[in-house]
Amino acid sequence: QVQLVESGGGLVQAGGSLRLSCVASGDTFSSYAMGWFRQAPGKEREFVAAISWSGTRTYYAEFVKGRFTISRGNAKNTVYLQMNSLKAEDTAVYYCAATLRRTSLSSREIFDYWGQGTQVTASS
Repeated sequence: QVQLVESGGGLVQAGGSLRLSCVASGDTFSSYAMGWFRQAPGKEREFVAAISWSGTRTYYAEFVKGRFTISRGNAKNTVYLQMNSLKAEDTAVYYCAATLRRTSLSSREIFDYWGQGTQVTASS
């Protein structure tokens, strides 16, 4: 099993930047593919970005391509989400997730472990 703790959320003006971090503990971090999802009030939890266990492959939702970057540091057991050019519609709780699966990384159903979430608010 793996435990996940997110940090880095906050309030920022539209057009600004934030970097989210997710620290993993409890199991071999480098065995897991990692993902970021978000959930706005009254909406379903949706895929934002994912990264393979090795960090060589990344995947993004269309609405964040060119603005967000996912990366990982296996030596630090940490996955990051750099968010630039934030928009009001990016406001949501952002969740980190982990899976031992190697495919379908945009599907929330394959992720077994989830963090508690961190609030991101971009004001217009």
